[in-house]
Amino acid sequence: MARSHAAPQEAGVTTGALARRLGVSPTTLRSWDRRYGLGPAQRSAGHHRRWTADDVAVVEEMCRLTTTGLPPAEAALLAGKRLATEPTGLPLQRPAPTAPAELIASASPATLERQCRGISRAATRMDAPTVQNLLTEAVAQHGLVTAWQDVMAPVLHAVGRKWEEAGDRYVEVEHLLSWHVSRTLHRAAAPTESTLALPPLVLACVPAEQHVLALEALSTGLSQLGVPQRMFGAAVPVEAVSAAVRRIGPRVVVLWAQARSTASLPLARHLAETQWGVRGARGKPAVMLAGPGWAGRGVRGALHPVTLPQALDQIGRHYPEVSRGSGPA
Repeated sequence: MARSHAAPQEAGVTTGALARRLGVSPTTLRSWDRRYGLGPAQRSAGHHRRWTADDVAVVEEMCRLTTTGLPPAEAALLAGKRLATEPTGLPLQRPAPTAPAELIASASPATLERQCRGISRAATRMDAPTVQNLLTEAVAQHGLVTAWQDVMAPVLHAVGRKWEEAGDRYVEVEHLLSWHVSRTLHRAAAPTESTLALPPLVLACVPAEQHVLALEALSTGLSQLGVPQRMFGAAVPVEAVSAAVRRIGPRVVVLWAQARSTASLPLARHLAETQWGVRGARGKPAVMLAGPGWAGRGVRGALHPVTLPQALDQIGRHYPEVSRGSGPA
């Protein structure tokens, strides 16, 4: 049988394809090659770069390390050393990225900003494992309140601004980041308390309101305090909120409105006037209007926190049986 004389297929990926995969520019990859020697081990005819599996593993590690805040030169050195310890031709077995020791020792503004920048970069690269690890580390290092106010919310706002400026270009980034923030909040929630016979609190977004992450952060904080609750999520119809309040008889009803256009004063007034129970022993809820959509608008006697700690503190006063101060640090 005659042998096939077809030219062997060139191994590896091009610089452009790798740049798209990692979410960096081709110029960045060429710069890392020139400055730190993190380039492809082979070149095709015409001196075109071709990145093998080992080459790709090194620059992936470089991306992960810079995401945690390491300077590029130090990250390149570590990435190169890790490749040297792996068998040739096998992908790197990368441990979950961990923050440098200084990130654990303090929560300075510079440290928080670096963490925000790292999460944003990882989300832009669609690097879901790194996004999840960095969010989890932020909660473990700083506690729920600081992680939400100084890391999660700023990153979400920054990605939202990019979406507004670039049209639909960052929609997928915002969705990925939002999902992992939600997942992190759920993981941080304490086990459900079932031994306390207390009326649970009701949490609901007003009708047409789809932004629910801030309400999830409040729900997580309440779970850590031990406050019983019922979360109804985004865009809850008026009839559903009213029915839930009548059936549950909560001490507090939290209505979240992200935008002024969704904040419904008639709904808030209706819930504030809702009563239940037998004659002579009727109860009614305290209504909490949470979120920027309620700014400058209110209902007589309603709670109106501006921050997550304020919301936890105000709700905790209505549940003295379980309240342990102003909430998680």
